[in-house]
Amino acid sequence: MTVSQEETKQIQAKEEIEGLINRAKTAQAKAENFTQEEARRVAACIGWLAVNKAEKWAEFNFEETGMGDVQSKINRTNARARGIMRDIKHAKTVGVVEVDEEKQITKIAKPVGVIGGLVPTTVPAGVVFIKSMNALLGRNAIVFSPHPRAKKTTNMVVNDIRKLLSKMNLPEDLVLCIETPSMAKTQELMKQSDLIVATGGGPMVKAAYSSGTPAYGVGAGNVVTVVDETADLSDVAAKISSSQKNDLAIGCSTENSAIIHESVYDNAIEEMIKEGAYFCNKEEKQKLQNTLFKDGHLNPEVIVKPATYIAEKSGFSIPEDRTWLIVEEEGYGSEHPFSGEKLSVVVALYKYKDFDDAIKLTNDIQNYSGAGHSCGIHSFDDDKILKFSEETKTSRVAVRMAQNHSNAGNWNNGMPFTITLGCGTWCGNIASENITWKHYINTTWVAREIENYTIPTDEELFGDVMNEEKLFE
Repeated sequence: MTVSQEETKQIQAKEEIEGLINRAKTAQAKAENFTQEEARRVAACIGWLAVNKAEKWAEFNFEETGMGDVQSKINRTNARARGIMRDIKHAKTVGVVEVDEEKQITKIAKPVGVIGGLVPTTVPAGVVFIKSMNALLGRNAIVFSPHPRAKKTTNMVVNDIRKLLSKMNLPEDLVLCIETPSMAKTQELMKQSDLIVATGGGPMVKAAYSSGTPAYGVGAGNVVTVVDETADLSDVAAKISSSQKNDLAIGCSTENSAIIHESVYDNAIEEMIKEGAYFCNKEEKQKLQNTLFKDGHLNPEVIVKPATYIAEKSGFSIPEDRTWLIVEEEGYGSEHPFSGEKLSVVVALYKYKDFDDAIKLTNDIQNYSGAGHSCGIHSFDDDKILKFSEETKTSRVAVRMAQNHSNAGNWNNGMPFTITLGCGTWCGNIASENITWKHYINTTWVAREIENYTIPTDEELFGDVMNEEKLFE
């Protein structure tokens, strides 16, 4: 029987991944004996390594992908490494982690085993060191699958962590990486791992959930922010501008659209222009659309680039001091591509009259692109903020904050630091929260009998329902 070339690749992929998984399992068996403080120390060392390597990793990543800007990458690594440590400083991932005396429940944390870490092209260094911190805090091993466009950066960061583990007299194979990635190898990793943590595009996440292995996936970003008539427009413009300039909008939490009340719409545009925005006329908008979107997809040649570069490639010029682009939009869906995620310093502006319309438009836009990820509101009306939060189909609502700097955790808010954001069932995700260390462990519940327990009466349990005779004839 002749074996085809494709079958040969599948066999080779399976054998390569089996080798990595076996090495990881051997290393993980030793990590299973870590005490809580030993596990925390390993995570802390990886975090401090990231701080020390931030500049090197950022420069190498930019050289490899040409996406974003170096200083933003340095800032992100420094902030996330420190922020993760804030969140795991007192985390319990070893042994007894909780005791409920009243219900006689004791919870014991246990490792997952070998985790498959899927890495995107956008933030490879951050994904590797953060997932490594979380994995080893939970006494697991982790094997990474790089995106082909960022495989050098991914492997470099993994190798730096492996060298650190060696210096600590710990098994290097607690952290491993596929050196030459392929779809077949990624699929095998997903099949053979004990858990998948997938950060990346929709197809990758869908594949993770379809692999048969438990998975935490995330959805695409397409942040919509609403600006009502009470907002501080200068502050709004500064914060949206800050998001755009942070690594040139590479983050999934970057504002892609702003829905602005008609009474302050023109003033909001004026403030945005003061903050470096360039207002595209109809002709320029069309040119931008023709360049930014190719055959229904984002054009990789122009995304995550400076505004001047994007404009030049689109066939028009803008002043050198313009750092982001704004376009007016009315619709949403495939016929209105600016309503989707753009991975660019481009923001679509919408005008609304009634607040209910703003909520509906937010949901409609994100139903097309970015379902469940996050949205924001700039308002000083607490009733509107609550209504917006209750009626939008989203996992996160940032209030009067720059989305790019808040959703994945920051020092000025209580969101857990992460680089993987669950988007709930709206996007086909199992989690609607930031993926953190607690998603990297198993928990055993130990139940003891409650002494002198009492059983509530039906009246206490069901109340007035018992008197609804028409319902229960």
